[in-house]
Amino acid sequence: MYDIIIIGAGPAGISAAIYAKRAGTNVLVLDNDNSELIKAHKIDNYYGFPEGISGSTLYDNGIQQAKNLEIDLKKEAVLNIKMNENMCYDVKTSDNIYTSDSVIFATGTKKAKPLIKGLNEFEGKGISYCAICDGFFYRKKDVVIIGDGDYALSEASDLVNIVNSITILTNGKEPGFENCNYKVDKRPITSINGDMKVEEIEFSDGSTLKTDGIFIAIGSAGASDFAKKMGIMTNNDNIKVNEHMETNIKGVYACGNITGGLLQVNKAVYEGAVAGLSAANYIKAKRKGA
Repeated sequence: MYDIIIIGAGPAGISAAIYAKRAGTNVLVLDNDNSELIKAHKIDNYYGFPEGISGSTLYDNGIQQAKNLEIDLKKEAVLNIKMNENMCYDVKTSDNIYTSDSVIFATGTKKAKPLIKGLNEFEGKGISYCAICDGFFYRKKDVVIIGDGDYALSEASDLVNIVNSITILTNGKEPGFENCNYKVDKRPITSINGDMKVEEIEFSDGSTLKTDGIFIAIGSAGASDFAKKMGIMTNNDNIKVNEHMETNIKGVYACGNITGGLLQVNKAVYEGAVAGLSAANYIKAKRKGA
């Protein structure tokens, strides 16, 4: 049980963790090494580094700073977030389930989309990115999930009691999961075909698979994916927040690139600080109320 769980260990997430920890709360940071900061060769416009600094060095420095404060950091991909009967949040990862009173999204805006002909054309016409959001529309129908990891299995678990059948398509990749109870097809996908909506998937060997719907679950879930499942307001895949970095759901905050606007480290650090302090104040108020 933690006071605050922060998803993402980039500038926004670590900044939030530092401020929340120093404010006297128990913090866990979950990260799957997907920070865009690591890919930056050199950053020349961040305060305090006259010669510039590489993104990977800045990232590593932030991680070490959090460790120096004895903040818990775990490299685990988050699969699902749900409110439990105690009005706390259960955060399910690939390895564990953690519980907290507050959640801060700081995952950036990464949204994995496979490069498949017809994908963009049929978005909203049989292609979905959220099983909980759209599963109802495929009751007793045959669907496929495109993905090769635990996130694909998590989406399948949300559909299994709704649809008629589920096939997981790894699009040429070896599946990164074990003990799968669903049919798995590893063939590369050439295109998604149909008239007014999705009707079939064509593979590289020329064969086709009829389907009523396609769910995209590549890699790990992004913050906007979780937001839609939790009923958090978004705008063009950005999470909407107020000046305290609070979403429309009590106890849930967002900071950094996922809130849109200027996609810069200094903005992420600032918003992380605000989110961390806001979440800490929320925890303190909740304690007094108890």
